[in-house]
Amino acid sequence: MAAGWQRIRAAAAGALQPLLSGVLVLCLGLSLLLTACSGAAGPISGNYVDDTVAVADSLLSTLGLAADDPGRSASETDARALINSYMARYRPRHDVNGLASFTTMQTALNSLAGHYANYPNRPVPDSLKERLTKELKKAETGAVRGA
Repeated sequence: MAAGWQRIRAAAAGALQPLLSGVLVLCLGLSLLLTACSGAAGPISGNYVDDTVAVADSLLSTLGLAADDPGRSASETDARALINSYMARYRPRHDVNGLASFTTMQTALNSLAGHYANYPNRPVPDSLKERLTKELKKAETGAVRGA
């Protein structure tokens, strides 16, 4: 009697396995398609001038935080994500990456990202902060002018 049930269970499992595999493949495929077609996540809108001004303002406010500010760590984490989003959006665009404002912005973002990567628990040195402030403001005004 037990051998009969085992044969029935084995036959049912053999019949359901291809069906379950197909359903799994379908679900994974749909999830990939839906995430690829979703809207742009994050604060980057796709308008170069607006994004450059917004990123520069956000980074300037992050640089202005005191070393003992309780929100500094979260602000720096957000700044790193913002830098990555901005560069991923605009570095491949040939209509933008030749502009002087983009080159200046890229220099500033690379410097700040390098500091955050190499010294994650240290505040930005004053000399770097001054240079970044100057470069971010220059990139912001250049983007608004169209240069």
